[in-house]
Amino acid sequence: MANSRHTLAAWGFVAPALAVIGLFFVLPVAAGLVLSLTDFDIYALASLHNLRFVGLDNYAHVLQLPLFWKALGNTAYFVVLGVPLSIAVSLFAAVLLQSKLTRFKPILRTALFAPVVTTLVAVAVIWRYLFHVRYGLVNQVLLGVGIDPIDWLGDPHWSMPTIILFAVWKNFGGNMIIFIAALQAIPEDLYEAARLDGARAWAMFRHVTLPSLAPTMLMVSILTTAGYFQLFAEPYVMTQGGPLQSTVSVLYLMYDEGFKWWNLGTASAVAFVLFLIIVAVTKGLLWLAARATGDRLA
Repeated sequence: MANSRHTLAAWGFVAPALAVIGLFFVLPVAAGLVLSLTDFDIYALASLHNLRFVGLDNYAHVLQLPLFWKALGNTAYFVVLGVPLSIAVSLFAAVLLQSKLTRFKPILRTALFAPVVTTLVAVAVIWRYLFHVRYGLVNQVLLGVGIDPIDWLGDPHWSMPTIILFAVWKNFGGNMIIFIAALQAIPEDLYEAARLDGARAWAMFRHVTLPSLAPTMLMVSILTTAGYFQLFAEPYVMTQGGPLQSTVSVLYLMYDEGFKWWNLGTASAVAFVLFLIIVAVTKGLLWLAARATGDRLA
């Protein structure tokens, strides 16, 4: 009887959280999955009698779209370059702020973390003007050192690297805080033992810091990769997917299909294809981490 009361009380405590998760996560995901199996469009919005079940036709249509593969390539480019750069900058900043030689640590932490909590659209607009081909500060600096201006956001070769640079600046502060917490948890005894063995700073970083940060590095890699696959706001504000579709991402394609052309069934299919890609990449990262851990133990 007592166990039943405890179980009932436990369910009572978790019920509000489960209700919120079900209402704002499970239900929308299930609705999106159902939509992806239909031809839900602007005609279905007018009357549900126009709605038809099409099965996996939307997925087949998405996989046959040249623009989808273009968007997937752009997104992969963004992830492959942006994720390692973001993690490297985050780790460098965290190590620098943990260094005993660094002063004014609270001020620096606040300054470096500030871009994370600023409005993305607002700072994206500012960056767009900073990289303006004629009036931007970046090109003015280049002119000052004798380099011709670059059309950062209007040249297909430079548009995505510019967006990657912006995304890294905007997001590295969050991972930096995580790395700082992980660095503070590393026992000082390990560094003392390394110093007694004659290890220098780089050797201690390589053989003490990095192995100790391995679990944190895995978590940060997964979170950053999943976040970077959801590229949308940056190209939407800065380039509108151009030039020549060089910054169209998978989410940008989903937005166009759903809210520009009102092909909500196709847009839902794009969303679930992206979800499966993120799951596959995450599984790959976990497999690589498990294999690396196994190799070290062997």
